[in-house]
Amino acid sequence: MKFSHIKALVEKEFYQIIRDPSSILIAFVLPVMLIILFAYAISLDISKMKIGLVLEDDSNYARTLAGAYISNSYFDAQVARDRRAFESALVGGHIRGIIIIPQDFGKTLEQGQLKSLEVITDGSEPNTANFIQNYALAVWNNWSSQQSVLSGRQSAGNLSVESRIWYNPELESRHFLLPAALALIMTLIGSLLTGLVVSREWERGTMEALLSTAITRGEFLLGKLIPYFFLGVLSIILSSCIIIWFFQTPFRGSVLALGISGGVFLFTALGMGLLISTLAKNQFVACQVTFITAFMPTLLLSGFIFEINSMPLVLQMITHIIPAKYLIACLQSIFMVGDVMAILIPNICYMAIVAAIFLTLTLAKTRTRLE
Repeated sequence: MKFSHIKALVEKEFYQIIRDPSSILIAFVLPVMLIILFAYAISLDISKMKIGLVLEDDSNYARTLAGAYISNSYFDAQVARDRRAFESALVGGHIRGIIIIPQDFGKTLEQGQLKSLEVITDGSEPNTANFIQNYALAVWNNWSSQQSVLSGRQSAGNLSVESRIWYNPELESRHFLLPAALALIMTLIGSLLTGLVVSREWERGTMEALLSTAITRGEFLLGKLIPYFFLGVLSIILSSCIIIWFFQTPFRGSVLALGISGGVFLFTALGMGLLISTLAKNQFVACQVTFITAFMPTLLLSGFIFEINSMPLVLQMITHIIPAKYLIACLQSIFMVGDVMAILIPNICYMAIVAAIFLTLTLAKTRTRLE
């Protein structure tokens, strides 16, 4: 393996990157677009859920409870006296639930009897229905506690619970999504950057010229890998700076841990892309295979959005072979918690093993002569 050969191939690839704007777009424009998309368009936070609030009782207790629901930031409540006023709106999807404060609510409450509320939700969206039920219960518990304190009737059996939320006390889904989105970006960019390079050589007829030279398979692989690794590193730096500084995502770990975990995974993504590009001699086919084998599994099976423990056992087993799953674990630790070595070391080692497998397969499948 000669350094002069590798240097010449790297220079050739850099010139190709400069002449071909698609690589620049993939490395720098696509990450910014994806970060903006995940920051603004995709959110797991629920706010201003449209509900109907039925006030069948006119007591002071009922009005104050209704005021608690109206002033709550999670609800956008419309008030009526009859539940039938909201039935058509619930069926049509204009509201997501109905909270009913029943008749004699205040009277039964003054008598010391626990009066239940009725919450009707739209089960066509199960997550939203669960949110409405939980938030309705939370507002009721908070209001009930306040009334007990104001009336001086707090019973000895009441339990005071002080809850604390570690790492993300604001419960901002953006703080969870953006670090995980960085893994999705690196998967897509890394595999796409190299997923097209070898197939492009075959399509443009330049592969024959390369194969006629004295380069070895290792030199050819390094000549393709080094420029796009450098481009991927710049993309990671740009994406991380936007996530941390522009969107104010907490960063409690070290730059070194981020660089090591990101760099190792970048070798994994680039190796996967090179393997796809080596096997497919058509750029369109290589692009489609990249989306199917890299982007979709990362989006659906890495724990990026969907909880892995909630998946069927078969899918949980499949997630163990998704490299992005281990990068997401590293990124969430680095951004939200810090450098937890018990999390970082095994995940980084797994990604290094996968990278070695991909690069070894690519080296074995790279052709050095025409057939």
